[in-house]
Amino acid sequence: MKYVFLAVCTLTASSLFAQERNGDPKLTESWKPVPPVVNTQAAVPGDAIILFDGKNMNGWKHKDGSAVKWDVKDGILTVKGGTGEIISQQSFGDCQLHIEWRTPATVKGEGQGRGNSGIFLMSTYELQVLDSYNNTTYSNGQAGSIYKQTPPLVNASKGPGEWQTYDIIFTAPRFNDQGMLKSPATITVLHNGVLVQNNTTIWGSTQYIGLPDNIKHADKLPLILQDHGDPVSFRNIWIRNL
Repeated sequence: MKYVFLAVCTLTASSLFAQERNGDPKLTESWKPVPPVVNTQAAVPGDAIILFDGKNMNGWKHKDGSAVKWDVKDGILTVKGGTGEIISQQSFGDCQLHIEWRTPATVKGEGQGRGNSGIFLMSTYELQVLDSYNNTTYSNGQAGSIYKQTPPLVNASKGPGEWQTYDIIFTAPRFNDQGMLKSPATITVLHNGVLVQNNTTIWGSTQYIGLPDNIKHADKLPLILQDHGDPVSFRNIWIRNL
């Protein structure tokens, strides 16, 4: 009997849905807001902010406010070890970030001492840059990791000296008026077109020693590219506010 009952219920539900679908299709159409048109004919989306076009470093500075001392040549920006991290002139929160990078073709060192740099979203949350091609290190410190927090789903690294890409979707954390965390930051990362972070929760600020913390900060903060002493190179950096 229970199978007969289920069959009757299924037929009844199907009949109700069929009646609904015989109604006015306009009831489920949404016309506003209209998504803005973005030009996608060029290599960079029309609504993107170009942070490095290969020509100058107008969009960046050192932590002390001085002009960038990293090397710019042939459209490529390369870390000049010992000069310090560079910081974007503009601040960002929720964003889509595209950045291309390569580690030195000549391999020196191993583990964290091999082609090391990092991209700090909101000056606070680090996506690791590292030569992780046949290079053993702790999993949450390899390329594509949220440093010292979450390892990548897979190792999608290319070899030393090859250009690699990160395409990043970042959602900033939210804090209440009392400074308490309402919702943590999240990040999705494609490394060379391969998904390595899938809407990953970022536990808090990046810490080399100890656990992350969540201290209230501004809604928008600059990006930071790290000087870890290795001549890591970057090009084609652009960002979209979300």
